[in-house]
Amino acid sequence: MMFKFKYLSTFLLVFTPLLISTSCGVYSLTGTTITAETLSIQTFYNDANNGPANLAVTFTDNLRDYYQQNTSLSQVTEGGELQIEGAITGYRLTPVAPSAAANDQINDQANLTRLTITVQVDFINLEDEEQNFTKKSFSFYADFDNDLGLTAVEDQLIQEIYDQIILDIFNGTVANW
Repeated sequence: MMFKFKYLSTFLLVFTPLLISTSCGVYSLTGTTITAETLSIQTFYNDANNGPANLAVTFTDNLRDYYQQNTSLSQVTEGGELQIEGAITGYRLTPVAPSAAANDQINDQANLTRLTITVQVDFINLEDEEQNFTKKSFSFYADFDNDLGLTAVEDQLIQEIYDQIILDIFNGTVANW
C-alpha cells in the first residue's frame, strides 16, 4: 500500500500545477485577468513643489517593478496595449498631533508630522476604452515622530507611501477593483 501512495504523491506534485495553470485568458498570481500583452509606463514627472529630486524617477522604477512582478505583461518603451503616465503632484508635510502645553502655555509644536504624497495618473487601455481614465489622483500618507526628524525617516516613509499608491494604481488599472 505504501508503494502506491509514494507514486501517487509524485504524480500529484508533477501534474497538479499543470492542471491548475491551464485555463482561458492570462492570469497573474494576484487574480487579475489581463488579455493585453504589452504595457508601457512613461517616466513620471515631478510637479511637486518640494521633496527629493529623484522622487518621480524612483516612483516610476517602483511602479514598473511592481507590474513586472505581478503580471505577465511585456514592458515596452511606448505604445503598449496598456499605457500609464503621470506626475507626482504633491509632497506635503503637515503637523497632526500637537504636543501637550507646558506650564499652561500654548505650545505650537507638533509631536507627529504627516508626509502626504499625491500622484496623478493617466491610463489608456487600447483593448477596452471604458477602463481609461485621465488625471486620476492617488494619495497616501505616513506619520513620523518629530524627534526623529524628516531626514532620518524620509526614504522609509516615501517607500511605504509608494507601496500603497502603486497598489492602488495597480488595482485601478489591471485588477478592475
